Amino acid sequence: MLLRLDTADNRPLHEQVAGAIRRAIAEGECGPGDRLPPARDLSRVLGVNANTVLRGLRALRDEGVLEFRRGRGVTVAEGAGQRSELLGKARHLVADAARLGYSKSDLIEMIRGLS
Repeated sequence: MLLRLDTADNRPLHEQVAGAIRRAIAEGECGPGDRLPPARDLSRVLGVNANTVLRGLRALRDEGVLEFRRGRGVTVAEGAGQRSELLGKARHLVADAARLGYSKSDLIEMIRGLS
């Protein structure tokens, strides 16, 4: 799995780590059930602190993209590619709504009105 961070990106490093892993999953570099390298190895490759990598991995776990399993390490969850793609679209939607002056609660009401 080839991961890289953009030094010009102003997002926090843990978000960049999570984004790089999401991108690798979306591009098919790793799929459901695949095991990720240990956080220490990822931190060495990316040139960031291991705690930064762990924070990014935990965020992906909370999103349902990764699974932490004792004895098996960190693996890609089933349906991670679709979930990751959908979460990305949702983030863009929230950002677009904010840019247009809508709050998250306004956006939720709009979505509820679609059903």
